[in-house]
Amino acid sequence: MPDAEIASPGLALAGYHGRFMPDRLHVLGETEITYLASLDPATRRASLEGFFQYDLPVVFITKGLDPPEPLLQLAQRRRIPVLRTALKTAEFYKRIKPIIEEAFAPRTTLHGSLTDVYGVGLLFMGRSGIGKSECVLDLVERGHRLVADDVVKVTRRGNDVLIGQGHELAAHHMEIRGVGLIDIPALFGVRSVRQQKRIEVVVQLEDWETAKDADRSGLQRDTVTILDVATPRVIVPLNPGKNITVISEVVAMMHLLRYSGVDVAAAFNERLIKKMREKRGLREYLRGDTE
Repeated sequence: MPDAEIASPGLALAGYHGRFMPDRLHVLGETEITYLASLDPATRRASLEGFFQYDLPVVFITKGLDPPEPLLQLAQRRRIPVLRTALKTAEFYKRIKPIIEEAFAPRTTLHGSLTDVYGVGLLFMGRSGIGKSECVLDLVERGHRLVADDVVKVTRRGNDVLIGQGHELAAHHMEIRGVGLIDIPALFGVRSVRQQKRIEVVVQLEDWETAKDADRSGLQRDTVTILDVATPRVIVPLNPGKNITVISEVVAMMHLLRYSGVDVAAAFNERLIKKMREKRGLREYLRGDTE
């Protein structure tokens, strides 16, 4: 499996292979090509044979430079692709780096529904038939945007960013039980959907009878791990009459508040503790006042 890094062979062409990483994508720029051209034919062949002794994924040549002999011959013998670009080396690195990161990014597929609520990516999860799609449909009707329904493709960018998008075949369609398939942009307009969104909060929908004790203060912080990224999770027990749409909007707004540094639950808890301490101090004072 190729490495998701791109590098120049450097000292490997000079014969030092101690720190050489053959699994990376290798770039021969003007410096490497000029160095090889400066060698006599026998030394150049020995240098290239040492370079191509590894199973290299691919070799790029920048600035449209001509590969020195016998580079193409050795690459063909080892069945290693050699690609040439007219871009300068620095510009080539800048352009190909995002492409490589996207191609080699960790991926997974989740069963759920992803929506954009006030700019916050909410991923609704729960058992089949619990009402994820109906909740997202109600959010879309209230002006929020659908990203994916039923199947969510998740990609990790960097160390802690999860990007979710729908399957290309679904194309922003939703299945509503009793109604069938509906086309969201056709019904609500193109502004009701978006192609991808960062997953910031997981909203776990659970049956009231089987749900664990729900957090009522907001002091507890539950997380779920997706692609090795700890993501905040809110567990919402469902019972008849509960307005899950409004609750979802509140979840998004609470996340925005915490992101801006405002923690309502923590602030309330601090005020409560302070008040209790003041009252305890007053009681101790009165107990000691014997006059």
